[in-house]
Amino acid sequence: MKVMTIYAHPADTITNCGGTLARHADAGNEIVALILTHGGRIHPNRYAEEWRKDAPDAEVTEAGLAEVVANKKHELERAADVVGIGKLLTLDLDDALTTLHDDVVEQVAQAVAAEAPDIVICDYPQNPVMTSNSHTAATMTALAGIGRAGVYLQNLDGRPEVNVKQIFLTSLPVATTDGLSLYGIRNDVFIDITPVVGRKIEAMDCFASQGYAGLFSRKLIESNNGEFGRAAGVNFAEAYCRMRNETHALLPVTDAAMSEDPLTRHLQYSEIDLRATYPVKESQ
Repeated sequence: MKVMTIYAHPADTITNCGGTLARHADAGNEIVALILTHGGRIHPNRYAEEWRKDAPDAEVTEAGLAEVVANKKHELERAADVVGIGKLLTLDLDDALTTLHDDVVEQVAQAVAAEAPDIVICDYPQNPVMTSNSHTAATMTALAGIGRAGVYLQNLDGRPEVNVKQIFLTSLPVATTDGLSLYGIRNDVFIDITPVVGRKIEAMDCFASQGYAGLFSRKLIESNNGEFGRAAGVNFAEAYCRMRNETHALLPVTDAAMSEDPLTRHLQYSEIDLRATYPVKESQ
């Protein structure tokens, strides 16, 4: 199986689905990450912190866009090694991406066609017509690119069509247990990332320039993946909304559902103290 992520910014793949990718990598699956923008203009935490010091480090405060982008790419490469992403594809577009551009859709389509993934992971679009959210613009670009890759013809385009089997959407902006009150829109798949949560923390720690290293990564995982874990009955989970229906010969029930004891799962859910198990390093 090949899994491909398509996200707007360098850190998005790690924060949204880094644990899931680590589990797929451990299972021997191929992982490809396509990043649309260079990320040089977003989350300038390290630089803002330095500017506010009485005696700032000039190497940091005087860094130009090229230096900032190079640092972001280095952070991404380190994080990719931690979770097991085998290939990084970066389009290095400007972070001001807010609308669909046909040339970018074509770049994504060609990447999808070249990689032929079975699964694509990207952000849940808050609203398909929003022009103020680069994550939504990235997802609509990704979906348009996937659609275009599906209508390539060998005799016309020199390559056959590629049919992605499933698309999983992350960051659905609803509470984990609110599905019934929100017209059925909900996360319907949870991946238990408890066995690899330490690697997700280590990967997020790579993004020091964004302020993700140290306590922030642990707090985010405790609150976000911990809450998804509560809904899933495990310590830590990543949540997804499936875009496409699934077809089965028999009614599917997961192994987790069959083995779960609702009256005692709170014990398993509470067994890991994240900050004690993965303490912040002094350098962070």
